[in-house]
Amino acid sequence: MTAAATATAHGDPHHLGALDHDQRASNQRGPAPKRIVTGYGFWIFLLSDMVMFSAFFATYAVLHDQTAGGPGGAQLFDLRSVAIETGCLLASSFTCGLASIAADVRNRVWFQAAMAVTCALGLAFLSLEAREFASLVAQGAGPTRSAFLSAFFTLVGCHGLHVSDGILWLLTMMAQVAAKGFRPDIRRRILCFALFWHALDIIWVAVFTVVYLLGSAA
Repeated sequence: MTAAATATAHGDPHHLGALDHDQRASNQRGPAPKRIVTGYGFWIFLLSDMVMFSAFFATYAVLHDQTAGGPGGAQLFDLRSVAIETGCLLASSFTCGLASIAADVRNRVWFQAAMAVTCALGLAFLSLEAREFASLVAQGAGPTRSAFLSAFFTLVGCHGLHVSDGILWLLTMMAQVAAKGFRPDIRRRILCFALFWHALDIIWVAVFTVVYLLGSAA
């Protein structure tokens, strides 16, 4: 028996042959699956979006009391309507999770049903937000009335625009699954959509707390 074979037989982990074997095993594992790489890359995009919203939050924090003698949040915000908006969006996050589970088990019926409910809840959220904006403008509290209202419409409106984009993406995913099934590339897009939609819910919780709750208390 050679020295190399003897060292290997005795379980010497520092032997060159043992290291070569470990390196070969590592090389056989290959690169990470596309699903993981895609999810990681999309998280980087979401973080860049978070940076943009952080800038909007910082701007609002600076300007929230710059009402130019006009009404502030305590006079303008209807917390009951905003609470319903929040409930719709949080419920849509739950149904989006159900759609992701249905996609994992390749169940088209449950996927389409869960996505349809998610879409309906998202549209309800947008309709309530549009009604709120229209009411503010009708009261003379449009985005040009004061710096506070400019910051408010920019922050909340940008989130609403993201929700609108998410609904268009949702409908596209429903159409693709109906036409092509759960192909690997479509499942990766569903993963990215779910990450996007849940991120919007997290941002809205921050908006609800910082803008509406604190604004009404002030």
